[in-house]
Amino acid sequence: MGQGAYIFGCEGLTLSPLEAQFFRDANPWGFILFSRNVDTKEQLRRLTYDLREAVGWHAPILIDQEGGRVQRMRGPIWREFEPPLDDSLSKPDPKRAMWLRGRLIADDLLSVGIDVNCAPTLDVASDLTHPFLRNRCYGTDPVTVADLGRAMVDGMAAGGVAALMKHIPGHGRGTADSHKNLPRVSASKTELEIDFAPFKALNDLSMGMSAHIVMEAIDPERPATQSRACIDVIRNEIGFGGLLMTDDLSMQALKGNVFERGHKAIEAGCDIVLHCNGDLIEMQSVAALGNMSDIAQRRADYAATARPPAPSSRTQAIDIKALEAEFQSL
Repeated sequence: MGQGAYIFGCEGLTLSPLEAQFFRDANPWGFILFSRNVDTKEQLRRLTYDLREAVGWHAPILIDQEGGRVQRMRGPIWREFEPPLDDSLSKPDPKRAMWLRGRLIADDLLSVGIDVNCAPTLDVASDLTHPFLRNRCYGTDPVTVADLGRAMVDGMAAGGVAALMKHIPGHGRGTADSHKNLPRVSASKTELEIDFAPFKALNDLSMGMSAHIVMEAIDPERPATQSRACIDVIRNEIGFGGLLMTDDLSMQALKGNVFERGHKAIEAGCDIVLHCNGDLIEMQSVAALGNMSDIAQRRADYAATARPPAPSSRTQAIDIKALEAEFQSL
């Protein structure tokens, strides 16, 4: 059976027999975890193991571990970090700080079987950026965002964790929270080049997440996630050739039921859809989207092979405590 054109979550701390059977039949390309799925290290290792056992292969397991408000794994068990923008503005060497941040986050994630982090957030912040997003950004100009984003990617890769950049082609001009409403941007195509620039600089990454936002200069009717014109910009102007997945289908920026939302995204050119809330009935509906297209499967295969290998005993040992101390000293 081919891989499904979707990534799913699960409801709780353990995988129920019903969920395991559904995942075995649906064969999602990967899984995503949230705070509701996180308790202890032993529990989380068991959950990631059981998810992969359900599908019978080493499926990617994703999480949002950005720092600040968006970090699903919390202290005292795991390291906690300030919002990215705070570190960007306060550290004397922000690029080194961001590399260290990525490496330390990877250490936490890989130890419990998580191999993809939904970061960096490459949206360019401004005074108008909605508070749900602003301090999750890396800077207020595209060069800083790209430089610090690359440092974060490299730090995570050194620890065996792959990056998923978001929210392509750019969410920084959004003045609404796309979890609740659909943001609209009236900036000209020329002005939007600022938003595109960090994604262009990191267009070699293997995975990207779309933005639930209307860019009127490109498509005044549809959010980028469901806009063929916006995805054409992502592919041809930004030059991103990797696996393009949607932001969460459960967010209220999108209209219709979850199947309709996902179908419109796939029709527009997204390779895969992301469904996060763990609702089994909704996931069964999304699974009706079927398997990935041949093109999407090739991108998915590339994303899988591009995931950095886990650090092993054959690689040079890393003194994690020393890296922690260096990060704190910054």
